[in-house]
Amino acid sequence: MVCIRQATVDDLLAMQSCNLMCLPENYQMKYYLYHILSWPQLLYVAEDYNKKIVGYVLAKMEEESTDCHGHITSLAVLRTHRKLGLATKLMSAAQRAMVEVFGAEYVSLHVRKSNRAAFHLYTETLGYRINDIEAKYYADSEDAYDMRKILKPKQPSEKDKTDKTEKEDSGSVTTSAGAGKHAGEKGEKAGAGEKGDKAGSTERGPKGGIGEKGAAVGGERASDTHGGGSGTATGARKEVHEKDNHSSDHHHRRRHHHKGGREELDGGKGGGGAAKPSSDQPCGVNAVD
Repeated sequence: MVCIRQATVDDLLAMQSCNLMCLPENYQMKYYLYHILSWPQLLYVAEDYNKKIVGYVLAKMEEESTDCHGHITSLAVLRTHRKLGLATKLMSAAQRAMVEVFGAEYVSLHVRKSNRAAFHLYTETLGYRINDIEAKYYADSEDAYDMRKILKPKQPSEKDKTDKTEKEDSGSVTTSAGAGKHAGEKGEKAGAGEKGDKAGSTERGPKGGIGEKGAAVGGERASDTHGGGSGTATGARKEVHEKDNHSSDHHHRRRHHHKGGREELDGGKGGGGAAKPSSDQPCGVNAVD
């Protein structure tokens, strides 16, 4: 049974011993003291049921950086207790403390390019990514992977918030100005459209007037046509009336002439002698009489 707990000053000698047994990178005791006095929340040990330290993690917060982030200085687990997930538990405890206590945004570490087991742990299990390669980082001139893991999104500073607010305000002002300009252009276009409609109706007006005038002229022509027909009918009635008058007058003259003839005939009788009928007198009259 192995437990993960926060380290104390009494654990420093056992931590140094574990480091000497597992890693080629070794530190003096003052370096351990510096860590536990500065960041006691970030040092953890793995302790078995015999109270023996079988693993540890040595971590710190980077002070010479503008970003708030932690750094894993050293991690080691005895060979007798590997493949138990102790390294993952130690790393998770230190990373959680970095966020909860110091508000770290990410954590960094260095690992030898030849240490494939550690590289696999960091990349596949813990989610670290290569940020850079440090040439000849170790004392034996071996290169190291500079690896990082994001712990939480970066929080904007007060200055960044102020700059963002100012940009948003200027953007909204620009947008409002653009919208006002766009609306003004729309208004001008609408006004021009109304003017065009009015101009179009004004142009149609004379055409309508011409149509009405044409209709009026057509009406007059139609009236003249009807008037001509009426005049023709009147003339025909007048001619018929004149013919009737002429016929009546002719008939009157004939009756007057016949009467005169009869008077002549009567006068002849009264005179005691028969008068010769006139040559222009119709014979039909004498036969009737």
